[in-house]
Amino acid sequence: MFATLSDRLASTFKNLRTKGRLSEADVDATVREIRRALLDADVAVPVVREFTGRVRERAISAEVSGALNPAQQVVKIVNDELVAILGGQNRPLSLAKTPPTVILLAGLQGAGKTTLAGKLALHLRELGHTPILVAADLQRPNAVTQLTVVGERAGVPVFAPHPGVQGEDDGGPTGDPVAVAREGVAIARTRQHDVVIVDTAGRLGVDADMMQQAADIRDAVDPDEILFVIDAMIGQDAVTTAQAFADGVGFTGVVLSKLDGDARGGAALSVASVTGRPVMFASTGEKLTDFEVFHPDRMASRILDMGDILTLIEQAEKAFDAEQAEAMAGKLAAGEDFTLEDFLQQMQAMRNMGSMKKMLGMLPGMGQMREALDNFDEREVDKVEAVIRSMTPAERRAPKIINGSRRARIARGSGTTATDVNQLLDRFAGAQKMMKQMARGGGAPGLPGMGNLPGMGGKKSRGRMTPQPRTKVKGRSGNPAKRAQQERDAAARAAGQSPQAPAGSAFGAVAPRKADVDPVSLGLPPGLEKYLGR
Repeated sequence: MFATLSDRLASTFKNLRTKGRLSEADVDATVREIRRALLDADVAVPVVREFTGRVRERAISAEVSGALNPAQQVVKIVNDELVAILGGQNRPLSLAKTPPTVILLAGLQGAGKTTLAGKLALHLRELGHTPILVAADLQRPNAVTQLTVVGERAGVPVFAPHPGVQGEDDGGPTGDPVAVAREGVAIARTRQHDVVIVDTAGRLGVDADMMQQAADIRDAVDPDEILFVIDAMIGQDAVTTAQAFADGVGFTGVVLSKLDGDARGGAALSVASVTGRPVMFASTGEKLTDFEVFHPDRMASRILDMGDILTLIEQAEKAFDAEQAEAMAGKLAAGEDFTLEDFLQQMQAMRNMGSMKKMLGMLPGMGQMREALDNFDEREVDKVEAVIRSMTPAERRAPKIINGSRRARIARGSGTTATDVNQLLDRFAGAQKMMKQMARGGGAPGLPGMGNLPGMGGKKSRGRMTPQPRTKVKGRSGNPAKRAQQERDAAARAAGQSPQAPAGSAFGAVAPRKADVDPVSLGLPPGLEKYLGR
């Protein structure tokens, strides 16, 4: 979503790196470009004015003029101000001292509240809570059915005493949303659920009746948290809508949905600053697992193409099995080979982390490889898995035994071609070498003292992954005089004589060999006799 804004800011900062000292004109030009980038990203105008004003004020101060690297200091200032307009810091959910904690979801029609209710319930269940969903949306067709399905997928019970509207031709709601919400909280208290998530009907900011219904539900259940779910793709209207909900119902936090869209993302940068309410969660995809806690500092880091390593580490900790990781480390430390079975396990663990594109996008500097990242086809991972699963256990442990006929059989079994099998084996051979070098060096590639892994250093050589030492091939010289000397030396060697240096050599004539010496008289260790040339 923030790709365009990130590219514009990166281009602006690139122009600063060539300057050892920033003048006021340089600062004004930079602020002007930042202002244009934010306005193009559909950020609210008041937010843009306040943001650029603070950036300019700090950029022309001694904070930058006295810095060793003014360009980097300006980047730091922009990062700090981005964190500020995104909310400053993450605020966790406020849990009730006496369970259950009641969370009320409100928002516009089509913002994705029902799906987000399931995502939030799954997130809380993974944290050790026992949530229950309450279907209080009786206006939208099949809203109750959708929440029931989402709850089953999340492994969370759903309280739905009324089916609601079943279709467009249905007469109308079959129950009172306020009564359903009140009963849901009572049921949660009876069944000892510590969190209640109430899904309400979507409404428009100008719909007074629906806004009043949301206020009535709020008064009936007395929620600990009212989360305003907002579509991150709606742009400037997000600010107006958020303000209308703040005045009509009130809310304690914001949840951004559809953050994986291709819109300009101005809502995400505006709503926290305008409403004064923090962004607490973000929905980043269609799956129930595409849900994360919103950290302003990490989001600012993503926008400035500095990556989000902390989120990547957290996702890896959830996806990777600690016992498997420990077993793999012990295997490498023992010098055992990295096999295709190990490769398959690691690949499956990475897939459990989510989309490969999202993971790669969290790495620093990936904005410079955006085109390659956009062209990355995640189906290639399925193809690799199919090829490995078509191999026998012996072939996975020892890929060197895979000959032409085995390649053809593996290709037929996986629905691929022999070329695909060869490419996988070649890539795996490079991965094997990398794992061996990491095991020997005890660290990752690129660190001091670790040496270069395949493809990381040295000149490229055709047909090889790592540069090999060049060996001189002895041959006949193109110089007639030198070639004649080579022929004389060869004849002398054949006759058992020592070749003579050519006349005029800088080192003179080669001294004749001394008489043979008995190795025993030298007192050498056993086995070194063979190194005494004749």
